[in-house]
Amino acid sequence: RSRSQIPVAVECQESQLVVSVHRDLFGNGRLVSAADLSLGPAGCRHSRLDPSRNIVTFSAGLHECGSTVQITPDFLIYRTLLSYAPSPGSNPVIVRSDPAVIPIECHYPRRDNVSSGAIRPTWAPFNSALASEEKLLFSLRLMNEDWSAERDLSALRLGDVLHIQAEVGGSGSSSHVPLRLFVDSCVAALSPGAEASPHYAIIDFNG
Repeated sequence: RSRSQIPVAVECQESQLVVSVHRDLFGNGRLVSAADLSLGPAGCRHSRLDPSRNIVTFSAGLHECGSTVQITPDFLIYRTLLSYAPSPGSNPVIVRSDPAVIPIECHYPRRDNVSSGAIRPTWAPFNSALASEEKLLFSLRLMNEDWSAERDLSALRLGDVLHIQAEVGGSGSSSHVPLRLFVDSCVAALSPGAEASPHYAIIDFNG
């Protein structure tokens, strides 16, 4: 059979697939009806019919007509089906031909070489640029149980529950992205300084 009469030809384009079906689908000289052909589980109908060449053409987006996609390390594989379902003639007892289902696949490589240089963004999000430039100042305050005022530091006992309030200041802090504060270590001592003696670890082992 000549190349022009290949029963089913598939062209995988950038965003769609084009399926060309010769109406002599079975190579027996009997032409199938274009109305009996459909594409995919959604049953999409043909988009073009060439009577002079007896070619039925389906054009569909890669995600249309119920096609599925499989992602492998090297390829994107789009799969669909070409279905032939012969309609009964005037005498339903006579079966002219059997139904047929033809699997169709399009393979697209996930990696390829490009001739242009690396893509460089021309802008940076405001928050990310701000965070790399501003100076933020943190402070910790020991508060009373209802958080209304600072607690008296002269009367702390081992086992007391401590309410610590963290604040951040600095230029631009009011417009900063939300922050989380992680405390690696905290000690209680009789005098300032983590090495003062005696002292008790409140937060230790990197939090």
